[in-house]
Amino acid sequence: MDASNAPAQVRLSGAVMSHPRRAEEARRIAEADPLGRVLVITDPEPDGRPTALRVAPLSWSCVAPDATHHLVLQDDVVFAEGFFEHAERAAAAAPGEAISLYAGWDSRNGAVARLAALVGAPWAYTLQEHVPCQALILPAEAARGYEAFQREHGGGWPYDVVVQRYLNAIGMPVRFCTPSTVQHDDLPSLAGNTYHGFRQATLFTGEAGPVDAGGPCPRFPVVPFYQYGEARCAVLRGTEWEYLETERQLARTGLLDACLAALDAAGPDAAAGLLEGSGRPVWLTAFALGVVTADLPEPDPQIAAAVLESLGTGGLCQEYTVAELLAVVPAVRDFALTALAAGRRAGADPAVRTPRPAPLARVAVTGGDPDFARQLARLLADAGYDGGYDAGDDGGHVAGHPAGPPSAGDLDGVRYVVHLGRPEDGELLAEVLAAAAKAGVERVVYAGSSAVYRGSRERTVTEELPAAAPADPVALAWWREEQTVLAWGAEHGVPVQVLRLADPVGRYAPEDSPLVRWVNLAWTRRPLALNPLGRHQVLDHRDLADALRAVLAAPPAQPVLNVASAAFDEQELAGFLADVSRRTPWEWIQDPTVDRWTMATGLIGAELHWQPSAELRESMRALAQWWACDIHGDYTVPADRTAPAAPSGPDARA
Repeated sequence: MDASNAPAQVRLSGAVMSHPRRAEEARRIAEADPLGRVLVITDPEPDGRPTALRVAPLSWSCVAPDATHHLVLQDDVVFAEGFFEHAERAAAAAPGEAISLYAGWDSRNGAVARLAALVGAPWAYTLQEHVPCQALILPAEAARGYEAFQREHGGGWPYDVVVQRYLNAIGMPVRFCTPSTVQHDDLPSLAGNTYHGFRQATLFTGEAGPVDAGGPCPRFPVVPFYQYGEARCAVLRGTEWEYLETERQLARTGLLDACLAALDAAGPDAAAGLLEGSGRPVWLTAFALGVVTADLPEPDPQIAAAVLESLGTGGLCQEYTVAELLAVVPAVRDFALTALAAGRRAGADPAVRTPRPAPLARVAVTGGDPDFARQLARLLADAGYDGGYDAGDDGGHVAGHPAGPPSAGDLDGVRYVVHLGRPEDGELLAEVLAAAAKAGVERVVYAGSSAVYRGSRERTVTEELPAAAPADPVALAWWREEQTVLAWGAEHGVPVQVLRLADPVGRYAPEDSPLVRWVNLAWTRRPLALNPLGRHQVLDHRDLADALRAVLAAPPAQPVLNVASAAFDEQELAGFLADVSRRTPWEWIQDPTVDRWTMATGLIGAELHWQPSAELRESMRALAQWWACDIHGDYTVPADRTAPAAPSGPDARA
């Protein structure tokens, strides 16, 4: 925001959130303010289970009566020189916004800070993720409103997630400065977050410089990041963030071949000294950073080296010790700098982009949850299918997902319809089939559910079951939809295949699935009730798209196929979810009537040579992050508050 809109004078009050075990650290932080404006707020139930949620409302509500802004600090921070003067100037530069003074190297927002530093932007708007709360400034009235929001909506969620949801609810943008002006001290977490590993700022220089009040504050449309050992990108599509593998994003823009060729040209010695398995994802991330910034001036060499030094430590901090991480910093930095330079060259040269091949066929995805369907449509587009319209920001043609029931016109020219079953939406399937008949669709794939087997007494269920209408009402609803689409195909002479899908795992999984219920319990610190007899099969959405690719690439043969990525007992599955969200106790329940069957999945492998390939820990983590960070909307930033710091068109994206 322009400094001319700033209040005549920022009057700052503050608090440091603390626990009696950290009394001395909190006192030192408060006393660092030369004007004595920072209060120490102590956990009112120090013998209770440690949680920031008990002390947060007290810390945000102690705003001084005459304050224009309120600063809340955590008790494990280290200040840059001149921190408090910088905080006042930052508040004056953006008086109506939330300002975080820290971005951690292990987060999506740490990747935003890395990108901001590379392009020389003094500010950046956050991604949809938990708000960095180590040092956070809110306008005074927003600070006073937090307590009531947490009381109504906190529900045991992590504190930084509750803050994110509060700021979304009031429509307040969140920006942070680069470099960070606080550093995360390496103290054990009292709130149970030690398993997140060694945590530091993406960029911390030790001195808080002048505030560039009029400097650009972009919300980057593409943010490559390296997290949990995986190279991924956040891509803004309208008002929605898509999170996908960096390889897929580079392939969409025709630059994956150039990226991998540059990696080969660098030679095996270039990755010497890196931790096992980290070379390729580090290269992909740094190359994508180069592509995103290719049309901007060369980054400051010292800044580029500093932010790429933290790339490997941030991406692997949960897997390795501090000593192991710090030992490889120089090797990661030099390797990533080489990749960054290669990405900048490739991004600036249209000739190196690989043209998109001709589409295999036009396909439409109908039914189901709209977000899940759109996600699946994009995956089918990445597999070479075409929805028949130029999606622009999607980097080319994508498999279409008509909004609402499609008309024959929506399906004009479509060869294949993939319909995601939804028995609760009574008339939808009939409308889709009617439109498909009028449009002359050549093939329909009905994506049903393994729930059609509910109530089965078999331990292993095959595609021949159920032999008749099942008694279970949920199974019956799915069975009836299957019968409807199979009968339609026979009547119209259109090949129809039914895929019975295991429980989806990943973003947009259905809220009534065990996976989502358990993630919700884990995030809100409630015990999981597990049945030792329970069995679950799950299906990664990428495996689903690949199974559809295999089905559509072969002549229609088997009318029914079971599709799953893996099967787990309840304890094994709960352990997976605890590792990627929040560890929580389990309680055992005994229910001998629970379904104990498992779908046989050998038929699709024998017929189509399809096997699941997705990394399930990654998809479970995506589910957990989505449920925590992405289901409660987003804030919007008026165009006049931003200045472009990176190209935003599809051809400029990584």
